Amino acid sequence: MRREAPGGLVRRSMRRETPGGPVSRPTWWWWLAAAPAVVAAAVAPVLPGGTRVYATTSARWAVAGCGLLVSLLVAGTLGLRAYVGRVRARAAAEAAGWAATDRRRLLLRLDHELKNPLTAIHIGLANLRAATAGAASGDGALGSVQAQVVRLGRLVADLRKLAELETQPIERLPVDVGDLLREVHAAVRELPDAADRDLTLTLPQAPWPLPPVSGDRDLLFLAVHNLASNAVKFSQPGDTVELRAAEERDHLVVEVADTGAGIPADELSEVWTELARGRAARGVPGTGLGLALVRTVVARHGGQATLRSREQLGTVVTLRLPLAR
Repeated sequence: MRREAPGGLVRRSMRRETPGGPVSRPTWWWWLAAAPAVVAAAVAPVLPGGTRVYATTSARWAVAGCGLLVSLLVAGTLGLRAYVGRVRARAAAEAAGWAATDRRRLLLRLDHELKNPLTAIHIGLANLRAATAGAASGDGALGSVQAQVVRLGRLVADLRKLAELETQPIERLPVDVGDLLREVHAAVRELPDAADRDLTLTLPQAPWPLPPVSGDRDLLFLAVHNLASNAVKFSQPGDTVELRAAEERDHLVVEVADTGAGIPADELSEVWTELARGRAARGVPGTGLGLALVRTVVARHGGQATLRSREQLGTVVTLRLPLAR
C-alpha cells in the first residue's frame, strides 16, 4: 500500500455535447430564424387577394416567399456559426490533448534520463564520503551535495508519480473519509514541526456521519496528507492547522486550513502549476509539485480543488469530491 506523502449555476437552454465540449444553442436563436416566416405567414392572408407584384405574382405569395427566404438565410447563418463553434471547440480539445500527451511524455523521459545519473552520483558520494572520513571540511561539502541530490531524487520521483497519476487507472472502492482524515491527522502529528502547532480535526457526527466517496484510498490519503503537511510547513509555532469535512448535497467537502503566512495575491494564479515555488517557499524544503499532485488526484476522482488565501492571515484549500453512488 502506498503511504506517500478548481461551481456555479448553468442556465439550461438547448445544449449538445461535442468532442470539444458543450456547444450552447439558445432557444431564441431558432425563434429569430423562424420569425420572418411566421410574420409573413400571418400577414399574407390579410393582403388583398388581387394585389399583384410585377403584374404576375400575388402579393400574398410574394410576402410568404420573402419571409421564408429570410428565415432560411438566418437559419443558415446561425447553423454556420454553430458549426464553426463546434469545429473550433474540437480543435482546441485536440490541441489540449496533444499538449497533455507531450507533457506526460516529457515527464516520463525526464524520469528515465535522470534515474541512472542520480544513482551514479549517490554511489560516487558514498565512495567520496568513505575516502574523506575524518576530514570535517570535506564532510560538510559532501553533506551539502548529498542533500541536493536527495532533493533532486524526490523531484524525479514526484514527476514520475504525477505522470502516472494522469494515465494509470485508479481504484473505485468506497472510502470512509472520516477514517481517512483521522489517519492523516495522526500521521501529521508525528511531523517534527507539528508539535508546536494547534492541529485540530472536525468531523460531523449528528445527525449522521460522513457518507463515503468512491475512489482510491491511498491516493486520497496522499492528497490530504500533502495539504496538511504543507500547512504545517508554511506556518509558525502557535499557529492553527484545521482539518474539517462536511457533506454538501451530492459532494463531500474536505478543507485544510491554517493561520500561516498566506500566499501573496500575485502568486495565487500559479500555485497549482508544476514546480511553482513562491517567495514564502524560499529556504523551505520541497519540490513544488505537492499542489499539482493534489489537483491531479482530485480531478481523477471527478472532483475539484480550490484555494483561498490572504497574506498574513492564512490559507484554505478545499477539495470537493462526488459521493459514492
